[in-house]
Amino acid sequence: MPLTTAQACHIEETINRLATESILAQAGRDDGLVPSYSLLGDLRDGCATEPALQAPIAAAHAALDKLLDNAQPFDEATIAQLRFLVEWLPVAMECLQHGKLLPASGAGAVALAPGASLVAAPAGEEKSPADVLLDLHLEDNKELLGEFYAEAVDHLQQIEAALLALDQQPDDPEALNSIFRSFHTIKGNAGFLGLVPMQTLAHEVESLLDLARNHKLRLTAVIITEILRSRDALAALTQQVARALEQGLLPDQIVPVSHLMRAVKKLAVADRDASPASKLAAVAAGAPSVPSPVVTEFFAAPPTAPAPDPSQEHGEVVPAPPKATSNAIEAAATGKSGVGNQTVRVNTDKLDSLMDVVGELVIVQSQLIETSRLNGGVGTGLQRNVAQLSRITKELQSTAMSLRMIPIKSTFQKMERLARDLARDFGKKVSFMTSGEDTELDRTVVEEIGDPLVHMVRNALDHGLEPTADRVAKGKPETGSLHLRAHHQGGSIVIELQDDGKGIDADRIYRKAVEKGIIAAGTQLSRDEMLALIFAPGLSTAEKVTSVSGRGVGMDVVKRNIQKLRGKIEITSELGRGSTFKIKLPLTMAIIDGLVVRVGEDRFILPTTSVQRALRPSRENISTVHGLGEVLDLRGKFIPIHRLHQRFGIPGEALNPWDGIVVIVENAGKVSALLVDEMVSKQEVVIKNLGGFMQNLPGVAGAAILGDGSIALILDPGSLLNAA
Repeated sequence: MPLTTAQACHIEETINRLATESILAQAGRDDGLVPSYSLLGDLRDGCATEPALQAPIAAAHAALDKLLDNAQPFDEATIAQLRFLVEWLPVAMECLQHGKLLPASGAGAVALAPGASLVAAPAGEEKSPADVLLDLHLEDNKELLGEFYAEAVDHLQQIEAALLALDQQPDDPEALNSIFRSFHTIKGNAGFLGLVPMQTLAHEVESLLDLARNHKLRLTAVIITEILRSRDALAALTQQVARALEQGLLPDQIVPVSHLMRAVKKLAVADRDASPASKLAAVAAGAPSVPSPVVTEFFAAPPTAPAPDPSQEHGEVVPAPPKATSNAIEAAATGKSGVGNQTVRVNTDKLDSLMDVVGELVIVQSQLIETSRLNGGVGTGLQRNVAQLSRITKELQSTAMSLRMIPIKSTFQKMERLARDLARDFGKKVSFMTSGEDTELDRTVVEEIGDPLVHMVRNALDHGLEPTADRVAKGKPETGSLHLRAHHQGGSIVIELQDDGKGIDADRIYRKAVEKGIIAAGTQLSRDEMLALIFAPGLSTAEKVTSVSGRGVGMDVVKRNIQKLRGKIEITSELGRGSTFKIKLPLTMAIIDGLVVRVGEDRFILPTTSVQRALRPSRENISTVHGLGEVLDLRGKFIPIHRLHQRFGIPGEALNPWDGIVVIVENAGKVSALLVDEMVSKQEVVIKNLGGFMQNLPGVAGAAILGDGSIALILDPGSLLNAA
């Protein structure tokens, strides 16, 4: 049975989305792996009536399924297979529609330089002059390309933020002007440097936006989605520039932009046509990359539903709550304030070097304090000078750390985009809210927290929020709520993801953990400990595996990445009411607050973020419990005791717990007690790596140089207790 026009349009749209994912895919990373898997599943279902198309789609789908099963990232072979498929499918569909023989492997391919690849144009269509490799002239333009890259990243972030704002407030002139200026700037700079694909694509989008600025066209969800896809293509090209600057590797892969340019042009023509019917016809006939309209906060029609009339801006719309103003969006993206631009770009290597020097200064300062304490009397000139040095060092340290601090806004913006796309894929209505986007933390932490948040947002949208029909049946609003917020708490930053979905069934998690052999049957656990089992490798309560979650690897990745950042994650959940995931992270990765303890002749440092309290127990509070060993009775709760001197095989003074100090530490919902001989002090310490020979020691996160010049190990309570 031949494909209907609606089926062909849907398949063509899916192929174009898959093409974008394949362009952005990189070997060794899993970005785009799950969306590609989902899109291949859609293609397989959509081509069910065409067996000739099924085999290569099924093969690619199976290859991605294997990667997901083994929690592996993309590899070169799978990426090549994916890219060949998006080259082959449009040609094959064209042949099917005209009753021609399907092309053999490689049909429609264009001869390129070794290692280069190209998404083939449909049969009979000439390759666009825009679909060419970026010609960077790296030796001559290296300095200019560095400036171009830095500015382009800022403009691309501004474009995404303003487009998401326009999805809620389509008539916001400031946001529209902001996007127009960004595309105009990228076009001009790319033209000056001879970056043809970037210049031509930015020019077409700029022309579309100019129509909107002059009230000749209204931005619909369809148009906004297409501009977002064009922005993603520009981002992929920008990353090629970054790769050339950082690694000296010139672009060897063409990022196709001609299909996006054609779609943008036809959208402009379709939307200016007075007849709604002709608008739909124009889009269906020629714009291969236009998806079904969605509404942010986010009204996503199920992927299989026919596209509504683009002339109706959003279909049924729920009023969006006020977001940050467009002026604020632009100011954040350009680094401008009310008194003018007072910022300067600094290479991050210089900031890292500055932090290293400040770290060494902190060590020398602590050594001088120790020397003055031993050799100088109270009130001497030496002590006064050391005290003044301490104040200056503290201020310098604070300033140096603040230079590395950046707002978490860019990461939150990516999550908003992710929620928008997933809401469309799942056919769910979602209101995504953010707060605290201007909260600042170390740039290293910002870079590393992205992956955990992606897994959490995907999990919340797939399993946390119920389908619309289920929500209505339960008396809930049909639009689900997902709130991402950040705030400072003491010397840490707290990031929370809250949903109003069905909540987490702790008893069900417990049963699944027993079934999988993760815990023994009959193990007594508190509710918090049951909820913490969700982070166990291989545990999933999903009824079926989806393209987004259900394999039991996502939340394990979340926990592992957060622990790598020396943070912790907590869960609160109520059945039928929703769940909250709270991540607590240090503000910086270079210097930490630590509790210095002594065991025998050795000293260790415990991060204060893991320490609940310390106490000297009485003999009556210590007992031995079968299956737990030595425990501390703390207000009726039995806490297992771990002796540090036994863990590290060193002599200790406190052979009995009541002769030493017990430090209560918490990790992943589990509370334990560490027995030490003495608490020495609480101080800031500079983290030093132990080198390759001593890497990955269980229970050890690094080392620090103390004031007397001795070295103390910084303990990692999580891996320490797991090893014990």
